[in-house]
Amino acid sequence: MSKLEIKHPDKKVDTGAYSAGVLVDGWLFVSGQGPLDLTTGEVIHGTIEEETLLTLRHIRTIVEAAGGTVDDIVKCTVHLENIGDFDRYNAAYRTFFTGIKPARTTVQSVLSDGIKIEIDAIARIRPKQP
Repeated sequence: MSKLEIKHPDKKVDTGAYSAGVLVDGWLFVSGQGPLDLTTGEVIHGTIEEETLLTLRHIRTIVEAAGGTVDDIVKCTVHLENIGDFDRYNAAYRTFFTGIKPARTTVQSVLSDGIKIEIDAIARIRPKQP
């Protein structure tokens, strides 16, 4: 088994001892992402809708860096700071995935730095055809 680290191409700061993504045998495991400015590492506070969409855009960028698309995402785990935000988060999430939506787990969690959401993902990256 070989592992390949996938980096977010815009990330300029160290935000912890983890890989943004790890690709193994066509499976991409994306670490938990949040609403950060990846050039400074600062949290971008906003509404739950804004934080959800920014977080999903970070995931999309990592998946694309691995050679995939949003349609390759098969599972997301979502941590909400306030489960009372579920309906608003879910509405924003729904607009991001236009095809078959990934399987998903959503839970309330204690999150750091005042962020409202953290999402990790698993994607199946198809080999490029010659």
